[in-house]
Amino acid sequence: MTTRGVLYVHSAPRALCPHVEWAVAGVLGARINLDWIRQPAAPGTWRSEFSWRGEAGTASKLASALRGWQLLRFEVTAEPCAAAEGERYSATPELGIFHAVTGIHGDILIPEDRLRAALARSRGGETDLEAELAKLLGKPWDDELEPFRYAGEGAPVRWLHQVV
Repeated sequence: MTTRGVLYVHSAPRALCPHVEWAVAGVLGARINLDWIRQPAAPGTWRSEFSWRGEAGTASKLASALRGWQLLRFEVTAEPCAAAEGERYSATPELGIFHAVTGIHGDILIPEDRLRAALARSRGGETDLEAELAKLLGKPWDDELEPFRYAGEGAPVRWLHQVV
């Protein structure tokens, strides 16, 4: 069963760009050439987007192939298909990798056992429920990646600051 998705490389140092292409080509089994443009949100880095088509599970293989590089910010999405739910992977140097299952409309689907665990940690005083839910939804990754998502060539960079 095939699906399709998108790889968003939000920022990569120039020296890492060919390695990203080789890793993606290794997963997809075909040579690829990404179109790299400067990433103004992080001077000295480059960004690219690539639409792909592959077997269900390809998004996880792409994320695994890219996850080891600490200077890379990326997201991989996969649309749902008859054999699998959709997926979203987000990675940043500071936070590591986030994975979410997504439904047909792109909503994050949180398994009930993860919700129960968040409730238990909250009730036990280990953490705040709101913070736990934010993590389950990938909010810390979204907050960190947001300036990079809209910082394409010529696009204004909007820096996000915490409001107290």
